[in-house]
Amino acid sequence: MSSYHKRKVAKSTGPMNEINVTPMVDVMLVMLIIFMVITPMLSKGISVELVKTKNPIAMQAADKDDAILVSVTKDGKVYLGSDQFSNLTDLGVKVKDRLTAKLDKTVYLKNDSRARYERVVEVIDNLRGFGVDQLGLLTEQIKEGGAEGAAAPPAGI
Repeated sequence: MSSYHKRKVAKSTGPMNEINVTPMVDVMLVMLIIFMVITPMLSKGISVELVKTKNPIAMQAADKDDAILVSVTKDGKVYLGSDQFSNLTDLGVKVKDRLTAKLDKTVYLKNDSRARYERVVEVIDNLRGFGVDQLGLLTEQIKEGGAEGAAAPPAGI
């Protein structure tokens, strides 16, 4: 007989006791890519570097989907959500229209820490002129020691 027929064939004794992690790694990598692409799109409005304060007041309602969020950038541009307004009168009319259907009449203002103060005051005066009585100024808490890695919710003064 040839040596081919003399070899013993290993018989399977039961289920394999090793976990195949390749499919799990593939799924996790796809999910990581999806989250990396979608996460920047989740931020509401225009991103600005908020003013930092020591004792901000938490304003959880600013994170809601229907919150009215006005932003002032460092170069003085004014946005309602992600729509830019060059004319503050148009901004006031739009904010007033949005406030009529809401129970919570608060408008949240987030301005860049490098924005000119006179531009921020101009926006606030304009909003007050259109009947905005409740205005929340969003700020960020000063991180002492730099050990905190978690992002704090928007806060205001």
